[in-house]
Amino acid sequence: MMTQEEYMDVMAMKRQGLSIKEIAAETGYHPKTISSWVTNGGPPEKRKKTEPMVVDDRWATRIAELLRLAPRLLGTSVFEMIVAEGYTGSYASVSRHLHTIRGPRFNGAPLASTPIVTGPGEECQFDWSDVSAWTSEWGLGEVWCFSAILCWSRVRIWWFAPVIDREHTFEGLVRFFEYIGGVVKVSRTDRMGALGQSQGRRFKLHPPAAAFAQFCGTEIRACQAADAKRKGKIERPFRDVKERFLEECTAQGSPRSIAELNERAARWVQARIHQRVHRTTGTPPAERFAIEQTLLGALPRRRFDTAYVEARRVHVAIPQIEWRGTRYSVPPRCLGQKVEVRQEVASDVIEIRWAAEVVGRHYVAPPGTAEVWDPEHFSAAQDAALSKHRGHHLALVLPDDVPPAVPIRLDVEGDVDVAVVDLSRYETGAGS
Repeated sequence: MMTQEEYMDVMAMKRQGLSIKEIAAETGYHPKTISSWVTNGGPPEKRKKTEPMVVDDRWATRIAELLRLAPRLLGTSVFEMIVAEGYTGSYASVSRHLHTIRGPRFNGAPLASTPIVTGPGEECQFDWSDVSAWTSEWGLGEVWCFSAILCWSRVRIWWFAPVIDREHTFEGLVRFFEYIGGVVKVSRTDRMGALGQSQGRRFKLHPPAAAFAQFCGTEIRACQAADAKRKGKIERPFRDVKERFLEECTAQGSPRSIAELNERAARWVQARIHQRVHRTTGTPPAERFAIEQTLLGALPRRRFDTAYVEARRVHVAIPQIEWRGTRYSVPPRCLGQKVEVRQEVASDVIEIRWAAEVVGRHYVAPPGTAEVWDPEHFSAAQDAALSKHRGHHLALVLPDDVPPAVPIRLDVEGDVDVAVVDLSRYETGAGS
């Protein structure tokens, strides 16, 4: 910056008739700088250095309280939470304060890496991650997080579920396709045993997974073993799930159900990820998605059926079928018949069909429950059992060409002589 003495020299050269360019060449400053100082009558005032706002006692106490509730909270999460409560300082101040408490979080990467670039609408990646360490503390039991992300725009979804089988994987993908309003060309994941089987370097899809891919119009590709980098766009964002979102849920009050957890996750992703500038792309995912959505394939005309559908045989004497270790009732007229049991992946109700007729609906019983009866089924079963007699269980089936036997009627009045019965053949021996 030019000093006052240098400015006086500039003005002296100006009075001598030197041009702006000549003065700039003499002093080493840019011509525009010389022109600005001459026009304004001097150099600008020296810039005053402002002291950065530090974390005062009030916010230090609040940060300590947040770390007590969730010790693994990231600095970004701490900053977002206290800003919502009225903090007006910078993120750098919060970061420095956290470093004094627990030190730096990461060490430098040992090797450089090159990102894998994909075009819009070309690929998505999906996977599951275990979040039971948090949900078990909240009383929700074992829970997994399904995530799918568009590789170009970085738009994603999080869906929490208690099971990670094939049906739940299909449901997660269907929800993702419905969310983005289309289908990508390639859906990439790791070598999930629920979707296929490894054969050396090859990965062969199970028939249901191949049928799902054909139905939706996408190609399911599996990465090679130990090639986490190939699907790094879905692996790295799981840090956001665990280190930011779930930790914030712990600090702000844990959800009381998986449904509430999913609602919170949807709002969090929309506000904190889709609307923020992405570090790699330099653009908010929502803005890039507006371009990518026009290049996606069309959704199927009808939704893929992701429900559990299995056949069961009704007991021949008791109107019940078995489902997940518990016996559920059906009408007595279904004894011995083959029925179909159906349960949606996100539902706690099973539906029993017999010959395209819904004959029973039950809420799924807790583990360890022996049997579940519908009151109407129980009443009908009791009536049927009490009305039965031995004759109902005996039946003589004759060929069509054999006439049924006709009982003989004796029209005789009075006593009839009958031969004496030989009882010796009924003797069982001495002492009987």
